[in-house]
Amino acid sequence: MICPVILAGGSGTRLWPLSRELWPKQLLELTGEHTMLQDTVLRIRDFPGMQAPVIICNEKHRFMVAEQLRLIDIRAASILLEPVGRNTAPAVCLAALKAVSGGEDPLLLVLPADHFIQNTAAFHQALETSAHFAAQDFLITFGIVPESPETGYGYIRKGGELYAEKLPQNSAFAIDQFVEKPDAKTAEQYLKSGAYCWNSGMFLFRASAVIDEMQKHVPEILSACRNALEKGKEDLDFFRVDTAAFETCPSDSIDYAIMEKTDRGAMVPFQAGWNDLGSWEALWQTGAKDGQGNVVHGDVLLHDVRNSYLHAGTRLLAAVGLENHIVVETADAVLISPRSRVQDVKILVNRLKAAAREETVSHKKRYMPWGSAETLVKSERFIIKRVKVRPGAVISRQTHFNRAEHWIVLRGTAQVSRGAEEIILTEDHSTYIPPGMPHRLVNPGKIPLELVEVQSGSYLGEDDIARLEDVYLK
Repeated sequence: MICPVILAGGSGTRLWPLSRELWPKQLLELTGEHTMLQDTVLRIRDFPGMQAPVIICNEKHRFMVAEQLRLIDIRAASILLEPVGRNTAPAVCLAALKAVSGGEDPLLLVLPADHFIQNTAAFHQALETSAHFAAQDFLITFGIVPESPETGYGYIRKGGELYAEKLPQNSAFAIDQFVEKPDAKTAEQYLKSGAYCWNSGMFLFRASAVIDEMQKHVPEILSACRNALEKGKEDLDFFRVDTAAFETCPSDSIDYAIMEKTDRGAMVPFQAGWNDLGSWEALWQTGAKDGQGNVVHGDVLLHDVRNSYLHAGTRLLAAVGLENHIVVETADAVLISPRSRVQDVKILVNRLKAAAREETVSHKKRYMPWGSAETLVKSERFIIKRVKVRPGAVISRQTHFNRAEHWIVLRGTAQVSRGAEEIILTEDHSTYIPPGMPHRLVNPGKIPLELVEVQSGSYLGEDDIARLEDVYLK
């Protein structure tokens, strides 16, 4: 019995401008038709004995996470909401305590939601070997057999081999040492020695075993997480851990807190085309390339361009004479960088954050619990948005003090409350909401409702709203 624990927090700022604070890389479609989170869940769905996943995510991303699971017909055992980030050790601790609270003691398969694994079969073989040793109360970390002298990863040095009868496809090794990210010369030596693996950040261990190790090595984390769970509460499809209790929890990684200290650790190496997709260079490395070595997404026109990554999000992207470059276009930002300088993207993001620029927080299209709203035109006196509402969904009953709203239905049926009035709008019909009038929008139909919303007035800030009733806020 294996309970997958998917770590879906984080922002992935090195993949800006695609990745934003409210739309991080694990929720993006970067390598195929599914998002990174969806791929992570689907990769393990059919492994024998796998239970429904536990997802741990930022509170701000909760509805996007739930919707992405719904789209692939996956129902999570629980979606735990972290009110603040505290690194991976507290996240794993929450999942372990939650798992044993029901009287069970499953193996916990801890997976970051933003990893790319090309060969699922090879990963499953490593998982089978890991489960064998985790059932004997070893704490397993997955090591990636290095393919190059990578300086961006931590390494693990193999100790003695552990014997496992009937599991010839993978070996397990004692952990001799965790090693920090090396310089280029040291990384070359690690690669040649064959004694080192990349530290993947993926783990498998019994829930009670990791709780025991936390009690031994980081009791303050265990105590804070237990308190946060006991004071937490269910909220729709989510579980909210107590904010005040969780804020007292120290921030630490599972590597530092447990794996580097335990005498029960072991590593299972495997090679399956793994990458943590931590930069645009990584996406070029793993992407399907054309005859000139280019990775291309979207509407892209090229002439004499080689070994580059080009991503068009909303319009035609045309390039001439580029080599070894990254070009990423979105509706509100364009990034251009040599491939050798992509690590410096975080410098730009920090400068944008310091200037309080909206481009670090969200895209023009924002996802809501009821659907989405995309800004098409923004001016001083008016804003035009395309709004989509899922079947059966409800936008909160609200009022605005400074702005009026005009709604024009493009597709579907809208049930509109205007003060005490209830009206039904169908395609090509519209309504007007003056400032100060309470209103609400419902999609009573079986297809998505699409409409154009025109906001006009003296002040159009998002804070000009009073929510009178909201089914999504508890």
